[in-house]
Amino acid sequence: MSSTKTLFITGVSSGFGRALAQQALSQGHRVIGTVRNQAAKQTFEALKPGYASACLLDVTDFSAIEDCVNAVESHQGAIDVLVNNAGYGHEGVMEESSLEEMRRQFDVNVFGAVAMIKAVLPYMRQRRRGHIINITSMGGFITMPGITYYCGSKFALEGISEALGKELQPFGIFVTAVAPGSFRTDWAGRSMVRSARSIPDYDTLFDPIRQARVEKSGKQLGDPQKAAQAMLAIIASDNPPSHLLLGSDALTLVRNKLATLHEEMDRWEELTRSTDGE
Repeated sequence: MSSTKTLFITGVSSGFGRALAQQALSQGHRVIGTVRNQAAKQTFEALKPGYASACLLDVTDFSAIEDCVNAVESHQGAIDVLVNNAGYGHEGVMEESSLEEMRRQFDVNVFGAVAMIKAVLPYMRQRRRGHIINITSMGGFITMPGITYYCGSKFALEGISEALGKELQPFGIFVTAVAPGSFRTDWAGRSMVRSARSIPDYDTLFDPIRQARVEKSGKQLGDPQKAAQAMLAIIASDNPPSHLLLGSDALTLVRNKLATLHEEMDRWEELTRSTDGE
């Protein structure tokens, strides 16, 4: 197989999607990206005419996804790599956040990604090759107060990715969950949906967290272009990882979480074992 690949990336108008598309195009790959309007389509395709093409698609329009993928496969050729990047962060204390906001968070971050995978898989399975990359988050391993729905959606996508990778291993199809830490994207800025405050009991805990997140937006340690280069490195690998953390902050926080989990398991091991039958 040629080292030049066709990538299908959801959400290429900004953030990791745009950075990955730019880096992939610069390396000679073809990129098909999803955008939300005609102006964004024109802007994206102008990045590298003939190599960059855009589909008008909202990943929560589940009925339209299969038609979009079928059209790409029929008219533009095989999709070698699917990158589920489209997503957003919901910020809000759970008790203050509506179920409708939770459904929307999961529709975009989980159901949209799964719908994309289900549309692409028949082609990859027939070819016995392919790579699916799901952009999750360090919030799929660790948790922080005030982004409960977001963490829930990313935990779900992490679990789906890991189990799916085991299902697809016999067909030569790889699945990687890429979990970034804090990066200079619009995640904590204009892309974030914030629930209104309504319960004073949470003020002391949550107000400083919300304020700090707003102040740090755009100043995070992570560089999206370097994240894109890292993703291209695993795309080029013959044996890509099932999980990839991006950023030293993610590495530190997840290692701390695992150490705490091991300590807790050891502390409660006797009670854990006590439930076994004779």
